[in-house]
Amino acid sequence: MKRSIYVLMLLVAFGMQAQEKEDATMVTETMMEAKTQVNDSTKSNTQRVKIDGVSAVVGDFVILESDVDKFLLDLKQKGVSSADLTKCGLLGKLMEDKLYAHHAIQDSIEVSPGEIRDRVNQSIEYFSQQTGGMKNLLKFYAMEDEAALRKRLMEITKVQFLTQRMQSKVVRDVEITPEEVRQFFEAIPVDQRPVIGVELEVSQIIIAPKPSKEAVDKVIKKLKDIKSEVEAGSSFGTKAILYSKDRASGRQGGLMPINKRMSLAKEFKDVAFSLQQGEISDPFETEFGWHIVMIDKVRGQERDVRHILLIPEVSSDKLEEARKEIDTLRTRILAKELTFEEAARSFSDDKETRNNGGKLINPATFDTRFELTKMDPEQYSQIEPLKGDEISIPLIDETRTGQKRFKLLRVTNRFEEHVADYSKDYIKIKSLALKEKQLKEVGEWIKKKIKDTYINVNSDARKCEFQNNWLKK
Repeated sequence: MKRSIYVLMLLVAFGMQAQEKEDATMVTETMMEAKTQVNDSTKSNTQRVKIDGVSAVVGDFVILESDVDKFLLDLKQKGVSSADLTKCGLLGKLMEDKLYAHHAIQDSIEVSPGEIRDRVNQSIEYFSQQTGGMKNLLKFYAMEDEAALRKRLMEITKVQFLTQRMQSKVVRDVEITPEEVRQFFEAIPVDQRPVIGVELEVSQIIIAPKPSKEAVDKVIKKLKDIKSEVEAGSSFGTKAILYSKDRASGRQGGLMPINKRMSLAKEFKDVAFSLQQGEISDPFETEFGWHIVMIDKVRGQERDVRHILLIPEVSSDKLEEARKEIDTLRTRILAKELTFEEAARSFSDDKETRNNGGKLINPATFDTRFELTKMDPEQYSQIEPLKGDEISIPLIDETRTGQKRFKLLRVTNRFEEHVADYSKDYIKIKSLALKEKQLKEVGEWIKKKIKDTYINVNSDARKCEFQNNWLKK
């Protein structure tokens, strides 16, 4: 493969891979029996009908021929072009996923039912919107009812979680030195080095309206009442469904599988990891509102928690106060009474950005640059009209829990499209170099696991030219 193609693959995605077993010499094709009784009091006729064939077996997982077709449907529904997809390629990818999932189970990697349900709910909600409702979604997937669709998606989602966690475990300890980064970059021919698109550094100031003391006290009392009712025998899950303002977890009875590595509010993690199984916290505050947390299950460094989030009501008067405050702040910055950075540090209500002068961090790269073509569409529409050091007008911003607040935006730096430069683009180059090293680690893991894992491939599928040595030649 040409180096340029390889680098492009690294830029586009970090795709993991996998393999197969033993004596995979012959077809393993199963026949499911459909028995039809002819009830004429004299004879009974049993008819053998081929329902589905087995394409491959990887460890404890069976991949049916229909699974390959369903996988293609899933990709189409997600907007993936099917022009370059082949059945052999799709089967190979399914086998990779099953290899990861098989060894994840062998290594006692767990996925909680709550995680799976939450992801399935999100998927169904999203795809229903894309297809125009549940009826069209069921028709697209050729499913009889929502229960059947959910069952299928639960199975797929569990494998996805196991695959992702096994992949993460394989590359968890892979690190890269500055010297390795330099060697990686210098090995790319000058005329094949990646082009970095237009990038922006963006700063913001957030002013959130403050609820009244009465509104806060009302929420705290409600949470205390809920805690007392649960301790008296009521269901925490039911209370979460009825009252929690966290829409994502609320639908699942407040269930949230968490670990210490997750990006959660510090106050939330401090409370969640200080409680014992079955214990319920007192009300506590985060930037999202007020919570109570109950520990559902402890699993080593991970735990399943249930939580209820309530948000004190903000009056229209308080909202107007916040708008006037940010408008005054903008006037002071334009009058050069203080800089944007000073205003952010002193007045912004956004904990994540105020200490570095309001600079936004790109969640995909963890640096301060945002590639223009990959920006969130709403953010792009707000940033695009700004010229030079221009500051936006006060913009209404809404958190994921529905809280309204105001923000000012400013483009603090602009980097034009350019061929990757070692010094200027070191962070991106380091990321590419690390991914290449991780891919090599994955490749070695795959080779080893192929030898240790039972894999059998259908005779028709054995004609495929797989990327990995599934046939153990």
